[in-house]
This record gives sequence, structure tokens and C-alpha cells, in this order.
Amino acid sequence: MTPAASRTARRLDRRVYLRSHPVLFALLCATRRRPVVRLGRTVLVHGTDAYREVLTKVPLDRTAPGTTGGAAARLTDGGLLFDQDGSEHRAARRALAAELTTGALDRIRPHWQAVLAARVPALTEGELELVGLARELAGVTVASLTGSGHRPELLVRAAADAASAAVRDHLPGPRRRPRADAAAALTALLPDPLDAMLAVAAVNTTVAALPRAAAWCAAAGLWPTAATAPELAAELLRLTAPSPILPRVAAAGATVAGCPIAPGDRLVLVARHAAGAHRPGPATGPAATQAVFGAGPHACPGAGLARVQLADLLLALAPHRPVVRRARVDRRAALPGYAELTLRAGRAR
Repeated sequence: MTPAASRTARRLDRRVYLRSHPVLFALLCATRRRPVVRLGRTVLVHGTDAYREVLTKVPLDRTAPGTTGGAAARLTDGGLLFDQDGSEHRAARRALAAELTTGALDRIRPHWQAVLAARVPALTEGELELVGLARELAGVTVASLTGSGHRPELLVRAAADAASAAVRDHLPGPRRRPRADAAAALTALLPDPLDAMLAVAAVNTTVAALPRAAAWCAAAGLWPTAATAPELAAELLRLTAPSPILPRVAAAGATVAGCPIAPGDRLVLVARHAAGAHRPGPATGPAATQAVFGAGPHACPGAGLARVQLADLLLALAPHRPVVRRARVDRRAALPGYAELTLRAGRAR
């Protein structure tokens, strides 16, 4: 990858943030040079070490308004992994981690590989719209994980609507009136709280992450390196940081990177900056690569699945050397991403 191609890929991906979350992105850019910044009762955590320290050592209020857990509690009857605490939280994470073991992955993977085998050959003679493909991949994955008999597209729509209603409520920027039936639509399809959490997490990260990673790969000319797909997938997930922030609230006092934190302070954990996604160059170490998936007891148990799924997508696309023909940012989604990303086959190199 040439420096110029890398700059192009970074600039194009940056537009996703600028257009989907302009107020948030401007605030984070203005404060990113310090590891921790206090703005009133809000503490922005940018540094890799500070980010990890908050997630592993600072007691967090899992149900506070304005956090992911608080939003989950309001949208459902509670019991989701996002709003659990203590032993309940650890037990739920262990259960989910067990569900996503190698055996479970081997069971789920053929479903998304069948979608790739059916859809990617369209590039041979025409175009491929990648956001729609990502939604299909997310749908079959969630259906397989939860054992749901509902159509995958219904699961995807309900999970995306529920996440958008919740996340937009606690991000800086213009407020949109949330859909009152967002949670009801999701829980009607997936009444088990753990299944509902799986759907929200899997659908929204998949639909945000896969198209952005592919667009970066195309802009940077990385298709010839797809033979190292697992390593490339991990690096692309770090660079694009699909879930750029983790909103939390401190449950007790602490000091992080010299900054005192009081109970009730709002903590904006900037995964994008903790991962070094805003800086040119490769990852600075395992902590930076892992940062996009959290840390310690708050690490995402689906990280391995996400990396394997992206690696499979890259391997399927690479023979076509696709380039981006049309791109449109999604201004309504929970996470920064595309509403449309259309690829066409490029020339072999």
C-alpha cells in the first residue's frame, strides 16, 4: 500500500464520520491530543492505556441514562448484557462466549459463506451493492445464532431500528424522535433478552463494518494482500473502528491519566482513538488492535466471529479487485456507515 493510497482510504472513511455524526466527530477531533479530557461532568477518554484502565479498573454504572446499558434497559424489560452488572454480567458474557466457540462458528459460517457464493459472482458481469449484502450476512448469522425461524431480513430491520432509536438518544447532535415501537418489534421476534442483544450487536456492527472495510481495501489497493485475510481483517477493523465510542457512567471515584473521575461522571470512551485509527501507520501493539472490541470484562465476545466473517468477505471479493462506483453515507444508522456502497470489478493487477 502506497502512502498516497493510504491517505485516500483514510480520507474517504473519515467522510463517513463527518457526514453521519458531524457534531460528535468534530468534538472528538478537537480533543484527541490528550489521553483524557474533562468537559464539565463529561470525561472524554482517548488514550489507549486510559481507555483500557477505565474498562478494567473503574466501577461503571451499567444502567445509567445516556449509556448503552441504560438505552437497552429503556428499550426492553432489562436483562440484556449491556445493562447487567457484577456476577450477572460476567455469567452472561461467559454464556455468550461459549456460544461463539469454534464449534458454534463452524455451524454458523456455512450460512454466510452460502450468501457470499451466491451474491459475489455478480461482480463478474456487473455491480454488487455491499450494504445489502452485509445485511444478508448479518441476517443469516443472527438467525443461526438465535435459532429464530423468522425471515433474516425481518431480524435485521428490527435490530437496526432498535439500535438507532437507542444510540441516537445518547450521542451528541440533533435529536430525532425515537420510534416508540422499535423495542416491541425486536422483542416480538426475539423474546429472549440475550437473543435480542445478539441481534442488535451483530446486525449493527456487521452492516457498519463490512462495507467500510471493503471500501478502505479498494481505495488503498489492498486486494493483492487478501491472501493474508485474517491479519488484514483485524487491521481493517482497527482502522475503521465500527463502534467508535462507548458511552459509560462512573459508579465510583477514580483517577485516570491524572484526571479525577467522580461518581456520576459521563465517560465517552473513544475506541477509535484508543485503537490509533486516526493516525497513519500500523497498530502500535495488541492493546490497540483489541481496543475496537473493548477490554477486560467488557471485551466483545463476538470479536473472533467478526474477524472471520470479514476475512471471508475479503477472500470472496479479492479475485474481482473491486472498486467503488457509488457511495452514500447513512445519516440515520446507529453506527457510522454507508447507506449504499456499490462495487464493480476492477482490472487485474
